[in-house]
Amino acid sequence: MNTATQTAPLTLEQQRAQNAWDQCASYNKEHVNIAKGLPALIMNSGLMQVLAFCHEKGKANEQVATHLRTWLNLRFNGVARDPGFEIFMQSLLKAQPTDYQAITTEAYAWLRWMRQMSSARLKQDKKD
Repeated sequence: MNTATQTAPLTLEQQRAQNAWDQCASYNKEHVNIAKGLPALIMNSGLMQVLAFCHEKGKANEQVATHLRTWLNLRFNGVARDPGFEIFMQSLLKAQPTDYQAITTEAYAWLRWMRQMSSARLKQDKKD
């Protein structure tokens, strides 16, 4: 049996990393700065408040928030698409506290990868 030709399923960390890598392909410096700042904003204000802030700001903020919502929707609902700001916010409003906490924890985990991947990709693009 040749193990080199067999591929193991991706771990959750690998899935997060791959998703962040794919999503940040078109990011510029503004997107990277937003991605770097979101965890602290979430810690200080909460996930819903930060998503509302990003939606209000629009443009790059909304793009990063859309990618986050898409990932969270995939992880918790099995659907790899953005449900949209209003639908996502309504689902968070109705979430049980333990579910809301799990969603917030997952947002932090994905954002750790997004911070690293977007920064690395931006640096790589500048070299090309």
